[in-house]
Amino acid sequence: MDFTETPSADQLETFPNPKPGRDYSIEIICPEFTSVCPKTGQPDYGTIVFTYTPGEKCVELKSLKLYLQRFRNQGIFYEQVTNRLLDDFVEASQPVRCVVVSKWTPRGGISTNVTASYTAEQTRPG
Repeated sequence: MDFTETPSADQLETFPNPKPGRDYSIEIICPEFTSVCPKTGQPDYGTIVFTYTPGEKCVELKSLKLYLQRFRNQGIFYEQVTNRLLDDFVEASQPVRCVVVSKWTPRGGISTNVTASYTAEQTRPG
């Protein structure tokens, strides 16, 4: 894998939801996320949690793991990476709902958690 490659939504693979139309949630916990602080160049470590209600597609986990690993050398702030993860996840899987929470290892005695959420526009009968 080329760790200098920029992460993008098209790197996330999907498969058909086995129960489309059923309102259920999937929680994916990724405890070994790594990126780089753009100010200091030091590594940032965090846990990323994706919780989503699938639409027609579910995200394939190996592709998600490889996608997340591409952030290893990316200089990116916590807020930016959390929103980027949400945007790419939504673009790839088109869920009904999705929440991405990033929980960062304390630095300088400060812990940071960032939450970004998405809800699909519902079409209402007319």
